[in-house]
Amino acid sequence: MTAAKPTQAKQEQGGGIGAIFPFIIIPILYVVSWSIWKFVFGSPANFIDNDPTKDPLPGNYAGTIYKGGFVVPILLTLFFTVIVFVIERFITLGKAKGAGNVDTFVRAIRGFLDRGDISGATAACDKQKGVVGNVVRAGLSKYAEMAKTTGMEKDEKVMAIQKEIEEATTLELPMLERNLNILATVASIATLMGLFGTVLGMIRSFAALANAGAPDSTALATGISEALINTALGIGTSALAIIFYNFFTSRIDSLTYRVDEAGYSLTQTFATKEH
Repeated sequence: MTAAKPTQAKQEQGGGIGAIFPFIIIPILYVVSWSIWKFVFGSPANFIDNDPTKDPLPGNYAGTIYKGGFVVPILLTLFFTVIVFVIERFITLGKAKGAGNVDTFVRAIRGFLDRGDISGATAACDKQKGVVGNVVRAGLSKYAEMAKTTGMEKDEKVMAIQKEIEEATTLELPMLERNLNILATVASIATLMGLFGTVLGMIRSFAALANAGAPDSTALATGISEALINTALGIGTSALAIIFYNFFTSRIDSLTYRVDEAGYSLTQTFATKEH
């Protein structure tokens, strides 16, 4: 059995954790959200006569949020999910970026390659410790191997280096894109859940008015404000998820571009120098 490549070993080691993390954290966040809704927003001190079954105190937003119903804990869970995975993505992409400026690193690699200093370029990759450094290091290993290989055409050697870089990139990309689908999902469903809660609240409000007989403008206004709390939570959560999803996607595209740029420099240098 051959030993796994460094990038492959890293992906296999982190893949299980990344796959199971959402299934652990989201239920925990729901429990936390339900507890906040029940015991913080639903505290008797937020309601008339200290009775959560009655109307909230005038101007008490915590009690109004509580009256939003069972949809509120779900919306809070979605909101906290966005916060947790935004923090997780910042940490992961910060590590993926590596030490120092990526553009400076790519220029340094070009300089090492122009001078034929493969060991210096490899040392720079080890120091960089990021996605670009990992991919370039894999390409450099194949570069050094092909430089010593006889019996192969130059085009075949260049193709071997390109393939090694592509494989290393393929192994690195899942780490960058992991959990972004959660942000995309929350961005899609948070607004819908908010509207669902609003519809339920409006149904309850108008049903209460119908049962009471004479129209009660105060009860109607209170019911509408309770219903719209769900819309506000849903839209706010969805907007936050969309903003950070696009931000992280842009960061990943930038890293991918730097990987492609460094890989192209590596293969072109080999094609130019080797005869």
